[in-house]
Amino acid sequence: MPDEEWERFLRESVDGAGDAPVEPSARAREVQARLRKGGGRPEGWRTYTPATRGRRTGWYVTGLVAAVALVLVALFPQQIVGWFGGDGGDPAGAPVAAESERPTAAPGPERALRPTPDEPFRGSPAARWADGADGITVPAARATGWMDAAQVERALRRSKEFMVAAGLDSGVLRGKRPERATALLNPHQRDVREYLRAALSSATPTEETDPLLLFSRFRPDQAELVGDVVKTRGRLTYREGERGAVEVTADVTFVYPVTPAAGDGGADAEVVRTIVRREVVMSWDDPSKVITEPDTMSLVSYSLDLTNGGCSGPTGYFDPPFGRADEQPADEALLDPYDRSEPVGTATGADGCVTATRS
Repeated sequence: MPDEEWERFLRESVDGAGDAPVEPSARAREVQARLRKGGGRPEGWRTYTPATRGRRTGWYVTGLVAAVALVLVALFPQQIVGWFGGDGGDPAGAPVAAESERPTAAPGPERALRPTPDEPFRGSPAARWADGADGITVPAARATGWMDAAQVERALRRSKEFMVAAGLDSGVLRGKRPERATALLNPHQRDVREYLRAALSSATPTEETDPLLLFSRFRPDQAELVGDVVKTRGRLTYREGERGAVEVTADVTFVYPVTPAAGDGGADAEVVRTIVRREVVMSWDDPSKVITEPDTMSLVSYSLDLTNGGCSGPTGYFDPPFGRADEQPADEALLDPYDRSEPVGTATGADGCVTATRS
């Protein structure tokens, strides 16, 4: 074969001949066959049929309703549950976290549910509080003043023991002497010693010698606790005080559900919640600078807010308003006893009495 012919053959092998027939692909042959049979335009092999508009809208609306429902349940859990015929579900709900610092606002409103002997904290923020001593938060200890960290830890533990003995001891709540609590007080502190003598021995205490300033007591012939649980919420804080002392402040709210002692104790028995918020400042003194005894502290100050505990003059015992819990004298100040965002003693009436906005 001449060289010119050979080169032309190679060139046409690469570029293809201009008039050479082209073999259709398998896909093209399938399309042509469908067209010849009148099957219409074929569906693309990478296409799909979209969902109808109505179906997509339905899913959108369902998702929107579900999102709104979740938001409502998160904001108003007890109210939403109540729509479906319940009484708020678990009366206690989810427990609230321990209090580590002063809150910035009062707890949110609860459903207005009447307390009962079976559910004495029903309809109250206290239903989600801890029981007894578990509701009093103790901070981590660090070296302060004349004490190292271990000594501060012991002082904090003893301070909590005092609050428990003064506000939760079952015997003291029934009118007995607060022996465990007074054992933690410095016996050399003269003014406190005189206060204790007058408060615990006099049948007619004054406002200055009222034992309720430090101790929670009910007359056993007048009121009795409902069950064995007292709800609490509060915390201890501390700092260096005078002469290098470790000064511990306890700010604790106690909620006592009580019923008349002469009642039958049935399911319809009246339940009143006496609510006490106490602030006690305790000084754990350096024994080289202050006359004291081991494991005792001096009282710096003590004060309280009291609602549903009586307001007819000090008697040394709480006086729950059985049968008159809804009465509100016009000259009394109002106080939300569950609001721990304000200092103790913020609300005071003309005669020192306050009325609870809720219980």
